Amino acid sequence: MSQNACVGTSFNEYLAEEGILAETTAVGLKRALAWQIEEQMHRERISKTEMARRMKTSRSSLDRLLDPENASVTLSMLARAATALGKHLRLELVG
Repeated sequence: MSQNACVGTSFNEYLAEEGILAETTAVGLKRALAWQIEEQMHRERISKTEMARRMKTSRSSLDRLLDPENASVTLSMLARAATALGKHLRLELVG
């Protein structure tokens, strides 16, 4: 019987061993945030044009923020999106 080297390790441990844990975590968080922002915009019937105006940014910048594949977004942009929706952004380090 052959032994599988990955048996007994967590998926996060596997990603860390491959050197991609931070990147995959960032992409997952970005996808979740983009989804939350879009859902809130939909609930409140806020168009992308109106959202960009509230955030004092361009429509193309908002599109980058809402793109779930684009993980390069600033905390400032996320905070402006939250404020534009009457929400607060909360970040925390967990162990």
